[in-house]
Amino acid sequence: MSKIQNRLAVRQNLLEEIEKLKNNRKSLEGSPITDLEIKPQKVKEIETLTLALEKLTSFPRPLLYGGQLLDGSWLLQYSTAREIRSLRRLPLGFLVGKIYQIIDIETASFENKAWVEHSSGLLSGYVRVTATFEPALEGENLLPNQKINVDFKQRFIGINKILGIKTSLLDPIRVVEARNPQGRIPSLNITYIDQIMRIGRGGDGSLFILTRA
Repeated sequence: MSKIQNRLAVRQNLLEEIEKLKNNRKSLEGSPITDLEIKPQKVKEIETLTLALEKLTSFPRPLLYGGQLLDGSWLLQYSTAREIRSLRRLPLGFLVGKIYQIIDIETASFENKAWVEHSSGLLSGYVRVTATFEPALEGENLLPNQKINVDFKQRFIGINKILGIKTSLLDPIRVVEARNPQGRIPSLNITYIDQIMRIGRGGDGSLFILTRA
């Protein structure tokens, strides 16, 4: 089996495993799954497949040679990040749905947008965070590698549907300054990317697996 065939097989296995885990739970359609929702053995299987795919990447320096692949909209499939875990426990009966990350390479900015819906079905809306980023220059020649530094800007909370009817009255309800961690610069290592999938590792070791939307 060639490296390309091996990479495609591992990617397919990883996506299929995540999809199976998502189908074996009660949640809104398309919402990502976290490590807290599955058995430890399954967490290990996901990590093993992820590590195997990262080793097979075609872009070991994605910011230098594959930067344009980042551009566009990505759908979060799986994560171990604390901020994603916390969305599984939203207050007031709200449930998290699809979570997107929309990246604009030209402006070096992105936004994370989580769609939410009340368990009654009467209200739906979103939580949105905007940010800018820049490559972390590394190595002897100070060239972009796979790490970006992030500066979070604003957090928006909005309700865009009431009783299934679109409304702008509560869109947004609230806009506040987003908090960056104290004492460190938020960062993300892009450890794998192709036309279909992207894998990232946060500065705290958290894992993000996304597919192109």
